[in-house]
Amino acid sequence: MVQQYLDHSREILTSPRSNFKGGSKKMGLISLFGYQNEYDLQKGFPLLTTKKMPFKAVAHELIWFMSGESNIKYLANNNVHIWDDNAFDHNLENLHRERIVPESALERYSDSWQKGKKDYIQAIKEDDEFASRWGDLGPVYGSQWRHWKIIGDNGEVEEIDQLAKLIKGLSKKPTGKKHIVTAWNPGEVDNMALPPCHVMYQATANEEGEMEMQLYQRSCDMFLGVPFNIASYAMFTQLIAQQAGLTPKTFIHTFGDSHFYTGDGERTEWYRENLSLLKKLVLKTRNSEDYEDISKWLEEVLPAERLETKDQDHVTAILEQLARTPKKLPRLEIADKPFDKLTIDDFVLTEYNSDPTIKRAMAV
Repeated sequence: MVQQYLDHSREILTSPRSNFKGGSKKMGLISLFGYQNEYDLQKGFPLLTTKKMPFKAVAHELIWFMSGESNIKYLANNNVHIWDDNAFDHNLENLHRERIVPESALERYSDSWQKGKKDYIQAIKEDDEFASRWGDLGPVYGSQWRHWKIIGDNGEVEEIDQLAKLIKGLSKKPTGKKHIVTAWNPGEVDNMALPPCHVMYQATANEEGEMEMQLYQRSCDMFLGVPFNIASYAMFTQLIAQQAGLTPKTFIHTFGDSHFYTGDGERTEWYRENLSLLKKLVLKTRNSEDYEDISKWLEEVLPAERLETKDQDHVTAILEQLARTPKKLPRLEIADKPFDKLTIDDFVLTEYNSDPTIKRAMAV
């Protein structure tokens, strides 16, 4: 199943439909619109083996989503830092307005921005009052899953617990076609630190009680985000099936815009001008040595990365991963407890063997 991720990655780098885009984060990217992968969960847990994945971070984030929380306090306390940049940027202007960070911190990726973010996360961990005021991301995933707001018949604001409703619905009518949860709330999306990338999921089961879940993801950071998303939603599929008394069968991942970031400045301009050449080179690859040769050649011809945005070229990173051979999939066990009572100790990963970590930075 890891091979599906690698094949998808290769398709982004070679497809006639893939193209270069300027990107919304002032980072160039190589993009492919529209793709789908299926993961048979009865064959194993699809955690990437061609690079080491942070399993506990995946589980912690899912626990956080299911809690309905939108404050990063839980994540920070558990040393999960995948939302740090978004939370800091979301609150940055107000932090500056109240003189908690200097004006120089408003320049993204500057030394002052980096120091301000580090101090901000430390304060979130140590000061509950600070965290309560400054740790919120707006009404992101968990808020929409558990606290979708509507105006009731009496004119008062009411909440819909979409996740609980999904599980209850699957328990009563497993084969139904209305078991859907959405995180895309048009009325609140502008108030979120990051508009939902994994927009909605739908679940159903066959008459034998085997459950499938499909995710639609609008924006897909293929090197950093997608491996995380695959693991998270495969875990979630197994968890929801268990909660509803069903057997997990398939996780189906449907992609909108899947892409690799190309860094910024002169480096990203090189990719813009030479994408057709890169496509031809990758198309000719036949073995791991070919990918290694392309990677070495790129390091020689590419303009140097700027220090402020170092490691935001993900193309060189995926070439390194494409040169590796997938290993046997691990197994996942989740304790049989209500979803809102699960803790990190209730998620047990076994038989995980992977290649070393490949580190890259997230574009904010």
